[in-house]
Amino acid sequence: MADLAHDLVIRGGSIADGSGAPARESDIAIKGDTIVAVGKVSGRGREEIDARGKLVTPGFVDVHTHYDGQATWDERMQPSSWHGATTVIMGNCGVGFAPCRPNDHDRLVRLMEGVEDIPFPVLSQGLPWNWESYPDYLDALAQRRFDMDVGSQLPHAALRVYVMGERGVNREPATPDDISRMAEIAKAAVQAGALGFSTSRTLNHRDSEGRPTPTLTAEEDELVGIALGLKAAGAGALQFVSDFTDAEAEFALMRAMVRKSGRPLSFSLLQGHVAPDKWRLLLDRTAEANAEGLTIRAQVAGRPVGVLLGLELTMNPFSKNPVYREIAALPLAERVVALRDPVFRARLLATPPIAEPGFARSTLQNWSNMFRMDGDFDYEPLQSDSLQGIAERQGGSAPALALDAMLENEGRGILYVPFLNYAGFTLDPAHTMLMDANTVPGLSDGGAHVGMICDGSFPTYNLVHWTRDRKRGARIPLEKMVAMQTADTAALIGLHDRGRIAPGLRADINVIDYARLRLKPPTVAYDLPAGGKRLLQGAEGYEATIVAGAITYRNGEPTGALPGRLLRGGRTAPQAIAAE
Repeated sequence: MADLAHDLVIRGGSIADGSGAPARESDIAIKGDTIVAVGKVSGRGREEIDARGKLVTPGFVDVHTHYDGQATWDERMQPSSWHGATTVIMGNCGVGFAPCRPNDHDRLVRLMEGVEDIPFPVLSQGLPWNWESYPDYLDALAQRRFDMDVGSQLPHAALRVYVMGERGVNREPATPDDISRMAEIAKAAVQAGALGFSTSRTLNHRDSEGRPTPTLTAEEDELVGIALGLKAAGAGALQFVSDFTDAEAEFALMRAMVRKSGRPLSFSLLQGHVAPDKWRLLLDRTAEANAEGLTIRAQVAGRPVGVLLGLELTMNPFSKNPVYREIAALPLAERVVALRDPVFRARLLATPPIAEPGFARSTLQNWSNMFRMDGDFDYEPLQSDSLQGIAERQGGSAPALALDAMLENEGRGILYVPFLNYAGFTLDPAHTMLMDANTVPGLSDGGAHVGMICDGSFPTYNLVHWTRDRKRGARIPLEKMVAMQTADTAALIGLHDRGRIAPGLRADINVIDYARLRLKPPTVAYDLPAGGKRLLQGAEGYEATIVAGAITYRNGEPTGALPGRLLRGGRTAPQAIAAE
């Protein structure tokens, strides 16, 4: 047999190459982990994929995940790897597990449990804790193999507790010595391979005992000082989460960090329901900063951030009801029996929940903003399709409808409550945010919120909803959306060797049956350490996902290939690409 010219050839696909240019029919030749030709490829490959009639894209780069724990015990970064992601970045929102002294293990676990809804037993059993310093953590990850590349950022909460101990936990101001020490650790972390540094200034981030994150009130001198550590290392991006209660002051703080360090920064931008137009101000300030030469980007979500409620999940509409609490500890099957009993059901529906402010009142009983998740659920629903809307049209009560919905499928029915990005029951603001020149898609939180939120499917949703299926408003051109979650996200984090389909670049590629692409309904799996459960959402339509030239998934099923590695530091583009 004649020598084969290539390791893998993808034939005749419609290539959206990540540049935003119109898709074109072409072949792709791969040798090792690198794309070597795009166009008409005459040489044969050891393996070939017939992509005629299929969409071919670069692998998606998800810059906002929380696989910090999962990456230490799992080889597959699911659910992200089911959704075409070939690179994920963790260590966001200021939370993570390094650096950490042995006596602070439980403290960081409880913080991750509270902030990202990953149960304490899961993390306690799953984390090997074969590190103390941040470089040690990277060394531990470097020994592992994955179904995609994994990059990490230095988390502020872990850094602050490591340097300041109880003073850091109690949110005391950092001294000049504290700041100097944190800056040195940040410099060393980036030199060891950290892709950046993340912090959080939101009251939504609390540990599992209700205490605010240690970074909540960190002052400008501390944050700028750490950013200067990245400047000294000459690399790394900054990631910032805030309530933006005082939007002008918070944005001024971000500007100071970028101006003094010269490092790029991204921040989380979502439409809140309390101040539904504040995002416009933040986009305006972002545009002004970039016009002045500062690199600031907003990470935005393409769909509502929604809490999932159900009998099998962390919360349901009756979680605060004293009658429900009589059976709350029973196995699911026994609770289903009780809830179907007419006497118990009547007593439950007649009893009001325990009056509690905040989440319980605004979310668990918000019937006009609560929807059944059945079939091909539309994440842009009309208010009239809420449980309250259905109850008003059909008669009956919204609580009874909620109970009936959850009892479906032997108690596995799910309800959806959008609590961010959907203040006016429209995704038009999300469209504006996505189309802004200074934003990138992000905020999937893959690996986190395992019992309440299931947004690791964002990359697939963005393709399905925004480029093909949206019914109420403008769509986004397919090629633009592909570029946004490949080339744009890769550039944000300094990975210039991927995110495009071009010779010399990394062979991270998706082959997609675009017409068939769809999200599957969320389900619950009991596959975490200590038998922990998690929400998972798969997809149909990914015919092949390729990482570093190796096919990792075929038709959504893993092939066994694990070519993914820990990313240490950013990546420069090949000279020919850089010159474009």
